[in-house]
Amino acid sequence: MNIVIVGCGKVGASLAMTLSKEDNNVTVIDLDRNVVDQTVSSADIIGIEGNGASINVQREAGIENAEVLIATTVSDEMNMLCCLIAKKSNKSIKTIVRVRNPIYLDEVSFFREELGLTMVINPERAAAREMARILRFPSAMKIDTLSGGRVELLQFRVEKDSPINGLKIMELPQEIRNSVQICAIERDFKAIIANGSTRLMEGDRVSFLASPLNAARFFNTLHIETNAVKDTMIIGGSKLGFYLAKELLDSGIDVKIIERDKARCVELDETLDGATIINGDGTDETVIMEEGLETAQAIVALTNIDEENILLSLYAKKHNEKAKIITKVNRIMFDAIVEEINIGTIVHTRTVVADLVNATVRAMQNSKGRSQVETLVNILDGKAEALEFVIREESEVCEKPLQELKLKENLIVACIRRRNNIIYPRGGSCIKVGDRVVIVTTHQGLNDINDILLR
Repeated sequence: MNIVIVGCGKVGASLAMTLSKEDNNVTVIDLDRNVVDQTVSSADIIGIEGNGASINVQREAGIENAEVLIATTVSDEMNMLCCLIAKKSNKSIKTIVRVRNPIYLDEVSFFREELGLTMVINPERAAAREMARILRFPSAMKIDTLSGGRVELLQFRVEKDSPINGLKIMELPQEIRNSVQICAIERDFKAIIANGSTRLMEGDRVSFLASPLNAARFFNTLHIETNAVKDTMIIGGSKLGFYLAKELLDSGIDVKIIERDKARCVELDETLDGATIINGDGTDETVIMEEGLETAQAIVALTNIDEENILLSLYAKKHNEKAKIITKVNRIMFDAIVEEINIGTIVHTRTVVADLVNATVRAMQNSKGRSQVETLVNILDGKAEALEFVIREESEVCEKPLQELKLKENLIVACIRRRNNIIYPRGGSCIKVGDRVVIVTTHQGLNDINDILLR
């Protein structure tokens, strides 16, 4: 697809690289020549210096022939203006706009309907929802939903004393193998697509598919606590902190926010009914200890500095081993370090956005008849993908036992949803028209269910 991205900040640049890898033709626009050059140098894309709200600049970027425009500048209003101008030049273009200000929280449907926007995305709100799902189910390191929420893709770490440590998947109890599908493992920073002979080892990060009920049963089998946290300490009162607090309060979870800026504390106190707002330095150990760090069931580090968040999480883990810890990290370069020290769940706001936009773009291709991908989720820090295909017509993979299909390596048919039934397929299972099929693979760019076949 021909895609124009306005704004080369962290989110815009991340999207440009992600969408370029999907064999899309990407053009970026930004006022800053340096960030344009930096983005262009990191991916096979075209860069234009200029104002993205200018019709002449958009035309230079090829807006008349573009199929998607994504506006990710720092200004919500500028983003919406860019989309409106693009629609004037190209009535058929799809527009995706980043809107971050909480003042627009209840106006998203208006933007979509009255301004003709295809998708309105709020990075902080999307990340907050991901964090909230985890705090409602703290046993998991990460949770994504597929098939309209009927199936969840969860991630957990195999601990030394786990009853499945050292077992091959085929050696797991029958009731486990019938109720969940273990599909991918990260070990030594490499992704492994699981099969029956794959052995689970201490330290593995395991991704598995299950219904919400069976996921809870699976964790109970592993003697892992599954109840939602009752209270959460949030260090940092940013937009992300606001959205997370709102999600948790709506779920009946007590929230305490520690924020050093007094004016921001006043804003939070006025807008978050029921939250406890503390004006203090969340990086000061005296402050956080006095506010109950040792007894909090969950601790979320959301300052604007990665190093502070990592150190806060380390400190929290040292003084409260039972707490669920979530750490916001902007720079992916810290991933290897964070994985080594095992401080809990890491959330990258920009990768959350990249996943959502990439899935939307694939769905747009689907509407053009070029793809059957309904949902796309990056797992194991982007080392693998889970794709949900909707089988709308007969194809090469239909009505044949999976064991007779020549599938690509590093790929598993992980789940089939047939009407209201969830099937974890075996060798004799067949894919049928009308099915929703989840594929987990390290291959990127699969657009059609036939792409799973070895050519």
